[in-house]
Amino acid sequence: MTLQKQRVRWAWIFLAPMLLVLAFVAGWPLLKTMAYGFTDASLINPESAQFVGFDNFAFLLQDPYWWASVWNTVVFAVSSVFLETVLGLIIALALNAQFRGRGGLRAAILIPWAIPTVVSAQMWNWMFNDVFGVINHMLLGVGLIQEPIAWTASPDTALLSIILVDVWKTTPFMALLLLAGLQMLPKECYESARVDGVHPVKVFFKVTLPLLKPALMVAIIFRLLDALRVFDLVYVMSGNNRSTMSMSVYARQQLIDFGGLGFGSAAATLIFAIIALFTVVYLMAARVGREN
Repeated sequence: MTLQKQRVRWAWIFLAPMLLVLAFVAGWPLLKTMAYGFTDASLINPESAQFVGFDNFAFLLQDPYWWASVWNTVVFAVSSVFLETVLGLIIALALNAQFRGRGGLRAAILIPWAIPTVVSAQMWNWMFNDVFGVINHMLLGVGLIQEPIAWTASPDTALLSIILVDVWKTTPFMALLLLAGLQMLPKECYESARVDGVHPVKVFFKVTLPLLKPALMVAIIFRLLDALRVFDLVYVMSGNNRSTMSMSVYARQQLIDFGGLGFGSAAATLIFAIIALFTVVYLMAARVGREN
């Protein structure tokens, strides 16, 4: 047996326990959820479920509230990830510079990310409150608004408020990933550019950004997949509000509030299929990009 085959064999041996646990913890519930999606099971009496084929999925695709939740999720995911990427890159570039106190500042920016999502969502809920919220108090003080705004209750501002909170919380995560990528870039390129007198802006677009592209794409895909299945932030800040409801909140409402185990499972299955399809397309596109 060659050394390469031995390494592969021992890799599978060491991975086997983890794969078994993962199959039990994640695989079985996932398969069970998919199975319920093809039945008319109710949460009160799931044992009396009858097979209905693709009826749940057909009705789901005709439900305007489902498509509204899809739109809300896409808007949330694209907007938040874009802002987090831009701000995270700026912060990473700043933290990558040499200055006193850099280590303490790196630790400090991780505080929003370290706070549990439910805690930060409720904290911002109070700050956005139209009666005693500090956001309205500050905006009224500087004259930007004439009367308090119910940020998380108004259809015009609810989704924007949630996006801003997600950007505040998750930008440090993006900055951390991009900072790790920046620190792995070869220093020789920058030394050559400095000797040649190349402008820093041109160095960023011609050297830093192309070299940082792999780390940037990994950070974006991780955040995008996480944003597409957002639940806790949306549910804590606005509940079942139709103007902000994400796909996960929609599935939870059908499953728990309405007791439709079969229909809610169909929605959850469709969410999984959308995210899985997105992941496969991304991996295929990345492979084609590497080959070219």
